[in-house]
Amino acid sequence: MLTTTRLWTAIITPLDQAGNLDLKSFEGLLKAQESAGNGVVILGSTGEGLNLSETEKKQIVEFTDGLNLQVPVMVGVSGFHLDSTLDWIEYLESRPGIHCYLVVTPLYAKPGTEGQYHWFKSILDRSTRPCMLYNVPSRTGVAMSTEAIGRLRTHPQFWSIKEASGSVKDFCEYRDNTQGQQMFSGDDGLMPDFAEHGCFGLVSVSSNVWPQATKLYVELSVENKLSAEEIQLWKEATNALFTAANPIPTKALLFAQGKIQSAHLKAPLHLEDLRDMAPLNRADKAISDWYNRRLGRSNQEGLDNLHA
Repeated sequence: MLTTTRLWTAIITPLDQAGNLDLKSFEGLLKAQESAGNGVVILGSTGEGLNLSETEKKQIVEFTDGLNLQVPVMVGVSGFHLDSTLDWIEYLESRPGIHCYLVVTPLYAKPGTEGQYHWFKSILDRSTRPCMLYNVPSRTGVAMSTEAIGRLRTHPQFWSIKEASGSVKDFCEYRDNTQGQQMFSGDDGLMPDFAEHGCFGLVSVSSNVWPQATKLYVELSVENKLSAEEIQLWKEATNALFTAANPIPTKALLFAQGKIQSAHLKAPLHLEDLRDMAPLNRADKAISDWYNRRLGRSNQEGLDNLHA
């Protein structure tokens, strides 16, 4: 199930107006992903993993674990203090319903090749589960070293890469330096571009708000069945989810859709940084219309095949 899952939803962490975890809404979001057949990533940057307390993070892990979802569950592993990060891995290893880890490049310190190599190797050595290494230089301040991951490519726990630099050239360099690990896009709008170069799937923000439609989008991207107009539609729609810092727009749209009880965020994020809901509302309608058209086309194709 792990190696066949093409779409992973980097799921938000819903909060009530007082800033407490909203586990009722969270369960609904998780069940929607399960219904769509999407893997889930908890406590990533979209899940405000660095803004939550240790107690809250463990509550999220244990709640998710207790649901016994029929889709794989990945947990975010990020930080800048190695011993604390290894302690987090030790804790996660005790939870039977967790399947894999999303391991981001160390934050803030901007380590070079040797620093990154030893950081990643320490985490991979401590883990008994597959790890997805995550390149997101806009957040970490430094790109993941292609040389470091090349040296790690035979490690038994190195499973895949999430590439979120926004560069097809960088994507291809990571692909070539690992020679076998699955490659995932970390940019929703670039999924078709990366698919042309061997991308297996997507770790997605947009599937929070469009779980079924995003799954179809990924499948069609991999099969090279999207028109230029459809690709542009998805680029524009997913761009709307980044008109403020992620996950502010996604939470705002989920609240508008009635899927969470509040769009509240943990500091330093704040809902008032989203100035205009209009692009989100337009994107929501555009994707809904696209999905309905695509379903109608698929259903008609199925009927045509049935009567052929």
